[in-house]
Amino acid sequence: ELIIRKVPLMKHIYSAAKQISAAVSPDNAANSFRECVVIRHPRSGEYALAFITGQTTLVHADGREEELFSVFHCTNHVYLGDIYLLPAKDIIRSNLTVRDGIEAVVSVGMALPRRIVGT
Repeated sequence: ELIIRKVPLMKHIYSAAKQISAAVSPDNAANSFRECVVIRHPRSGEYALAFITGQTTLVHADGREEELFSVFHCTNHVYLGDIYLLPAKDIIRSNLTVRDGIEAVVSVGMALPRRIVGT
């Protein structure tokens, strides 16, 4: 690993591949992409692939609690992106596996299945 990290182009490819591998590894469930979903983004009528990475509860000033999902939307390859906290009603569950989603992102949409079934 030390040798690979010293080779100019290889260090970037290896680092990205390692991060992707860790994200989809079932052995690393606490830090992995849990589910590939579709979100409405960036505006009405447009959709984006995203990955559920966690869950939290937002406590409003009036004491009302709202369950939110941490959703990672890739903006550059798989390791850079934005994190959104969305309620379940704003997340469209899909038939895509995490691997399907990553392949679609890495291939810049060329590996996207012909049909995505939302639930």
